[in-house]
Amino acid sequence: MRTAVEEVLTDTMHLTTSVRFLSDKYRSAKPFPHLVLDHLFSDDLLDRVIHEMLPQGESNWVRHDDDHQRQYNLRSAVDLGEAGSQLVAFLHSAKFLYFLSEVTGIWELMPDPYLQGAGYHIIPRGGKFDVHVDRNLAYSLGLVRRLSLLIYLNKNWKSEYGGQLELWSKDGKNREVSIDPVFNRTAIFEITDENFHGVPSVVRCPEGRTRDCFVVYYHTVALPGDKMTPHTSIYAPSRYGEKKSRVRQLVKDLTPPLVLRAVRKLRSTN
Repeated sequence: MRTAVEEVLTDTMHLTTSVRFLSDKYRSAKPFPHLVLDHLFSDDLLDRVIHEMLPQGESNWVRHDDDHQRQYNLRSAVDLGEAGSQLVAFLHSAKFLYFLSEVTGIWELMPDPYLQGAGYHIIPRGGKFDVHVDRNLAYSLGLVRRLSLLIYLNKNWKSEYGGQLELWSKDGKNREVSIDPVFNRTAIFEITDENFHGVPSVVRCPEGRTRDCFVVYYHTVALPGDKMTPHTSIYAPSRYGEKKSRVRQLVKDLTPPLVLRAVRKLRSTN
């Protein structure tokens, strides 16, 4: 017998199993709670989402290019087209939030309507995103990041193209799960300071292609007594340049976002 949440989701999502089964699978997953679902959304909707993507050289993108990552992120939610806005409206809807809560056990989830750090993520040929744990607080809202949801948009993607999402052990030293970023595959995982993940396998797709996904983050308010030190991405320890990485991370954490954007813009023009 379907739950109330399953009943209201049947017109917008394709669930092949029960929410209880998905919840058990999510919570027991290793190395940390996560879930991978194929063909969860309408192919037609995602086709339209792909069609609306702007070229990566447009001013609507934020370019990240340093020792740890090379990728592009959507600059602002206001740049979404009709299909992108439709997808976000569903992902932020009460019925989808209830679905996520029943699966993950995390209640009173809140979306970010500004899509700060979310939206389209593009990794070009030769790009990567080293193993890391995510930023722990929303940029300016003071909310705690709890879940990451990624919808992959890559048709006819081959494993040899690289770009797999990798989930690593809690000490950040061993890869335990590898997820191919194929079209209409959705990955959901919990964000904590021990949940290391990344795209360290350099993207080797053919010229003219990129590794694309659509990302949404979910949050909760901080619990009474929580003492959290805000941080951006923290990268997994490595044998080379670990001290240098820590210094750069500290500088990044202490530098205002406006200054960081100005520096990146200057670097990109040189």
